[in-house]
Amino acid sequence: MNPQIALPILIPLLAGAVSLVFWRSRAMQRLVAVLGTAALLATSIWLLVSVGRDGILVMQMGGWAAPFGISLVADLLGAIMVVLTGIIGFAVALYSLATTGRGHEAFGYFPLMHLLLAGVAGAFLTGDIFNLYVWFEVMLVASFALLILGSEKPQMEGAIKYVTLNLVSSVIFLVTIGLLYSMVGTLNMADIAQRLAHLDDNGMIDALAMMFLVAFGIKAAAFPLFFWLPASYHTPPVAVSALFAGLLTKVGVYALYRVFTLIFYHNPGYTHEILLWGAALTMLSGVLGAAAQFEFRRILSFHIVSQIGYMILGLALFTPLAIIGGVFYIAHHIIVKANLFLVSGIVHRLQGSYRLEALGGLYRRHPWLAVLFLISALSLAGMPPLSGFFAKFIVIRAGLEAGAYGVTFIALLVGLLTLYSMIKLWAEVFWKADPREDADTAPPAPRRGELWLMMTPVAGLALCTLFIGLNAGPLYSLAEASAGQLLAPERYIEAVLGNAGGGER
Repeated sequence: MNPQIALPILIPLLAGAVSLVFWRSRAMQRLVAVLGTAALLATSIWLLVSVGRDGILVMQMGGWAAPFGISLVADLLGAIMVVLTGIIGFAVALYSLATTGRGHEAFGYFPLMHLLLAGVAGAFLTGDIFNLYVWFEVMLVASFALLILGSEKPQMEGAIKYVTLNLVSSVIFLVTIGLLYSMVGTLNMADIAQRLAHLDDNGMIDALAMMFLVAFGIKAAAFPLFFWLPASYHTPPVAVSALFAGLLTKVGVYALYRVFTLIFYHNPGYTHEILLWGAALTMLSGVLGAAAQFEFRRILSFHIVSQIGYMILGLALFTPLAIIGGVFYIAHHIIVKANLFLVSGIVHRLQGSYRLEALGGLYRRHPWLAVLFLISALSLAGMPPLSGFFAKFIVIRAGLEAGAYGVTFIALLVGLLTLYSMIKLWAEVFWKADPREDADTAPPAPRRGELWLMMTPVAGLALCTLFIGLNAGPLYSLAEASAGQLLAPERYIEAVLGNAGGGER
């Protein structure tokens, strides 16, 4: 048994339950939020260290051996994703102390946040395809509730689009699971991979692969069904936007990586060609949508879409270097994108708007905020020596080595257009003069302690980005080892079925 695998799921579930017990105590809910997310981060780091030392870890729930029971599996990709979940959860919990109002807290903000984190961690660690669906639904319920907290009209409009497309994805996912089970008679992902390898019905296998691609593509906000994301992510409280931006679409990307390296790896030519051009169109549509926007969070939301394209490109190329680049890109983007949303919240707190025409002058009054924005913005655009430069460099080099020159050119062009958007934000929000300097329309200045509480997680995430950029070796080594596991699915299968509950051999 490896009980540490279950801790990243159990801790947020327990924290959420404790928060419900102290429903009437605002102070206790806040304390539990910080301590619970800190514990999640600590146990996720422990899990990553254990996987790095001992190989793929497996826990069989209820003592039932695979494939008959439910397996929790932690390989390097899953462990990395859980650590990133802990980082973003802790940062958002701290930020929420200064930004979440009593009304939202009274309607269950913190219990819902813990439930969402449990769903994300469960999706990253499950070894059962049906339980992947279950954790997706846990995330959907928690995220929908967080999205409508406050019940303002823009929130409800965004939530309807969000939940409709995600329910369509869930239906496709569930139907595909049923069809897959009728073919192989198992739900354990390692066992599915082993049995599919011995089936001759390639047409049905390709059809199921395409259905999974559509279901997870919607969850990841890939082209063409991405419009639910920019329609909804700018509507909730900014801490919720940051949590969504960092984690939710990455669960869909993770599911694509898991399914198309473990289950449908036998015939990659057909599906990966579709993934390749889907990645190109996702990059282009997202960055062009961002260029047309003049609202801070909507620009950032469209850029989530464009950056998802780079992650899918790493999977589509399906070479060792491309998978390394994809894993590196996911890790970099989770930190950077969540941080940019947190910065947007500080800007809104200082000037009372997300509209670019109403913003300006922040470089003179809050130079440190401008510096922290620049670190994350230039990293998103891929400027050296920040983490985004290495992420883009690895993926683009993999594209050139694979001979995918058209898609690689698009990736380079999207990088330039991303830089244009970030420069536009810098010029409009920080550099130009404040258009309201002569009018008494600015919101009340935040208390000094409140502003520092908002700045602390932003500074921490910016330092993570800077550290990765200046010292990319450790993350590259982790991504390389993770790619080695993903491209050798027999190691995952053996850990789950051949050495249940043990380590990699």
